[in-house]
Amino acid sequence: MKKKEIMIDVDHVSMRFNLGIEKGFSLKQGFVDLFNKEKRQNKKKNEFWALKDVNFKINKGEVVGFIGSNGAGKSTLLKVVAGVMKPTKGRVAAYGNICPMIELGAGFDPQLTARENIYLNGAVMGYSKELIDSKFDEIVEFSELKDFLDVPVQNFSSGMTARLAFSIATIVDPEILIVDEILSVGDIAFQAKSEAKMLSMIGGGTTVLFVSHSLAQIKKLCDRVIWIEHGVVQKIGGKEVCDEYLEFMEGRS
Repeated sequence: MKKKEIMIDVDHVSMRFNLGIEKGFSLKQGFVDLFNKEKRQNKKKNEFWALKDVNFKINKGEVVGFIGSNGAGKSTLLKVVAGVMKPTKGRVAAYGNICPMIELGAGFDPQLTARENIYLNGAVMGYSKELIDSKFDEIVEFSELKDFLDVPVQNFSSGMTARLAFSIATIVDPEILIVDEILSVGDIAFQAKSEAKMLSMIGGGTTVLFVSHSLAQIKKLCDRVIWIEHGVVQKIGGKEVCDEYLEFMEGRS
């Protein structure tokens, strides 16, 4: 039997945020705070652990869905895996180039045109000008924005912006694809086209981490499901985890 190749290894990962608003910091202030018990206690109260001791491994070619209620820690986890955030504790190892589709359009300059943003966003994602040149027509055709190429992106609807960003992000087939709710952007026709594009990438052997509130999409696309609640992994398993999560949510209502 062929040994499975691990693409992502999340090892005892925890992520802490401080919800307090610091007015400023200096070495002198830091030293004074060491002896200020109330200050230390307030800082402790403001701590929020978005992820708590998360462990899992993902094999090459797997499509893994992440489910959980709002604020469960799903998006934070994907950002940690993508390298956008550094975990407070633990480590993440990724063995392949990653394409994170987490906040579509985050790399756009709203005052630049769609044409200019194709090159800007492509550069942010690490694509060479030569690659973008060769894929430019393909990007425009997929986005269906040919008539808006010289319009500043600030005049685009959110759906148009998402279509452009998705089209740029998917011009190459990455080894690891991280997807956060992006299949719900745009109109119904574009959603179907986006899903078909992702399915073709999956068919090509891309490893996918997929967050969605649509359990139907998770069941359709994913091999395994990881359920996270309050930053803690509740269960890892097959599609039946979706049913257990649904029962949990119905019990809360």
